[in-house]
Amino acid sequence: MIKRVFDLFFSLLGLAILLPILVVIAVLIQIESKGSIFYRQTRVGKNSQDFKIFKFRTMFVGSDKKGLLTLGDNDSRVTKVGYFLRKYKLDEMPQLINVLQGSMSFVGPRPEVRKYVDYYSKDDLQILQVKPGITDYASIAFRDEAELLKDTDNPEKLYIEDIMPKKIALNKKYIANPSVFTDVKIILKTFQTILK
Repeated sequence: MIKRVFDLFFSLLGLAILLPILVVIAVLIQIESKGSIFYRQTRVGKNSQDFKIFKFRTMFVGSDKKGLLTLGDNDSRVTKVGYFLRKYKLDEMPQLINVLQGSMSFVGPRPEVRKYVDYYSKDDLQILQVKPGITDYASIAFRDEAELLKDTDNPEKLYIEDIMPKKIALNKKYIANPSVFTDVKIILKTFQTILK
């Protein structure tokens, strides 16, 4: 209950404060390439329910059909504005809408697409008992995930066999000891990581 009040209050406050920045970003996206301002992708949420996650569109329209993983800073599918948004995690700001709607929280396991959730073991599915979040331990630990994937011949294999299990372990660490204090610590650590 406390977490939901926290999410509601700060998502409303965040959207109000950030509105001018959101408008500027939306205009820049439209100027550079045709298509929607937002990219809405189906992710797996609490209780294994699908929902649409909001992001600013950082790729040219239709690029997701060429693969779900982003490979490095020079992925040709990413627009110039998109590169800047991704670098500073600004593309994630529209997820405040998801938090306001209740499909996400500020802190919680990052929601995966169904394709990768299908690789979860029975024990891993405990992650889906809580709301997914905008940030978590794994988001901080794998801040440069795209760069890691760029340096391998088989990025999907590396993601599934190496990166994803480590993310899952961090998610289990989070859900084992949930608290408002932990959430605040993760949020502050996320900002610190972005600023670095």
